[in-house]
Amino acid sequence: MSDKSDSLGFNLLADIEEISAQVLEQIDRGNQTPIVLIDGRAGSGKSTFAEKLQQQLFVDGESAPRVIHMDAIFEGWDGLSLGADYLVRFILNPLARQETASWQDWSWVRNERSTWREFSGGTPLIVEGCGALTERSKAHADISIWLEASEEIRRERWLLRERHLDKFDFWAAQELDFYAREKSKTLADLVIATD
Repeated sequence: MSDKSDSLGFNLLADIEEISAQVLEQIDRGNQTPIVLIDGRAGSGKSTFAEKLQQQLFVDGESAPRVIHMDAIFEGWDGLSLGADYLVRFILNPLARQETASWQDWSWVRNERSTWREFSGGTPLIVEGCGALTERSKAHADISIWLEASEEIRRERWLLRERHLDKFDFWAAQELDFYAREKSKTLADLVIATD
C-alpha cells in the first residue's frame, strides 16, 4: 500500500486502484457502463473518493467516467428519500433499459428543478452521495461502496464544506431514519474507513 494520502487525511490509493481495476474488468467483459455507487453519512468522504476514482479511471482506462452527485438531485434539505427515488427512476432505470437517462438538477437557490442533464452510457458511471445505495439502486450497481468516518471527523468535514453547522443535526437525523430503513451499509460490496 502506498503512503499517498488525500487532503482529508485518509489513505485511499490502494482501494481506489483496486476499484478502478474492477471497473475496467467489467468493461473488458462487455459492460460499457459499469455503475459504481458510493454512499455513507455526510462528511464521510464520498465526494473526494468519487473524484479520486474518476481520476484513476481516466488514467487507467483513458476515458473519464461520468460522476453524478446526489446533492445535485436532492429536493432541498429534507429531500434525502426523494433523491434516492429520483436516482432510480430517472437515471438508473433508463440506463438498465439501455435508454438515455434524462433528469433535472435541483437549484438550491431557486428551490426547484432546473438544468436538464442526460447520460447515454458508454463510460463508467459513478454516483456518490447520501442515498445513492438502496435496495432498488443496488440492483443496478456493479460495485457498491459504503464509507465510514467518526461523527467528530464527519462534523469537521461538514463545517469545512457546507458552513451550515446548524443543518448538520437536521441532516444527520434524516440520515439515521433513512439508513435504518434502507440498511445501505449492509448492501455495500465494500466498507471503507476514511478517518
